[in-house]
Amino acid sequence: MVSTTHEEIALATQNGIPASSLKDLIDAHLYMPFPFMSNHHASEAAAGLDAWLRSCGLTEEVGVAAMIAFTRPAELASYNSPTVELDVLQIVANQIAYQFVFDDRAEEIGRRSPDRLLPMLCESIGILRDGAVPRTPLGVALADLHRQVQERCTPAQAARWAWKSREYVHGLLYESVAQAQPLPPRIGLSTSIRSLTAGIEPFYPLAEAAQPCELAPEELYHPTMQRLSRLSADAAVWIPDLFSAVKEQRAAGMINLALAHQRAHQCSLPVAVLLAIRQINSTIKEFERLYEEIKPELSPAGIGYVKGMVGWIRGCYYWARTVPRYVDTALTPALT
Repeated sequence: MVSTTHEEIALATQNGIPASSLKDLIDAHLYMPFPFMSNHHASEAAAGLDAWLRSCGLTEEVGVAAMIAFTRPAELASYNSPTVELDVLQIVANQIAYQFVFDDRAEEIGRRSPDRLLPMLCESIGILRDGAVPRTPLGVALADLHRQVQERCTPAQAARWAWKSREYVHGLLYESVAQAQPLPPRIGLSTSIRSLTAGIEPFYPLAEAAQPCELAPEELYHPTMQRLSRLSADAAVWIPDLFSAVKEQRAAGMINLALAHQRAHQCSLPVAVLLAIRQINSTIKEFERLYEEIKPELSPAGIGYVKGMVGWIRGCYYWARTVPRYVDTALTPALT
């Protein structure tokens, strides 16, 4: 075991006040230097999202309407994109909702056998890569989302969006293969798969599209900017992992940062959450440090682009701590 009961009590205490729930524990120890923000177009984006889901036929699919109510995609979009105009916010909200539906469907099908995912994933790749005609409501939604991106973004931005979206689709197959193995993946492999299934980086071209102009290639592909992209995407998806750990544990999920730490260290879930928090805190602090180093070299559009990355770190935290999807976190004791 990585810790004793005494050590768990010490870890679960902040300023001498013990955390009563897992949610309290996360709030007490997670480093979040970015204050809460929300887009003033949030209600319009929520209404637009409902209409878009209906137009694609997704709300007629079993369980989709209830899932959307539990995940609140427009709220997450509002938190992570607080300063963009409604046109970009609407695409962000639509894409978040689509990815929630797609991810849940892939998880449900993939648990039975990874090969069952192939028709669904191949349809998506065909749409993103070749403009193939969709055959399912999910395919219709993706094709329309692709159209929205192409109309709002420059050709280069739309190409980057499609590339990162294909990477996300491939990641879901990797996750299914890992879930099907008799032994769970080691922590390094688990986090590598998580970085693909996160689906965060496809949104970064939209953050760029919200700027007054395209980023110059030397700015966009600067090694530090590339590292910032990786750090922000990891932090953004690992934070919801903290709040979803109880849900994932009950569903026998494997690709979750907190659960990976629990397996690696053979510890209780609260201690695993604290170990994951340490990794997240280190990631956010590295992001802050590198941003301060490169900031003097960035154009106004470059600074806005990085702020888009910041938005995902901030937004995922404030969304995950209140969304009904992860309510069990507030009901789970901090000490077990």
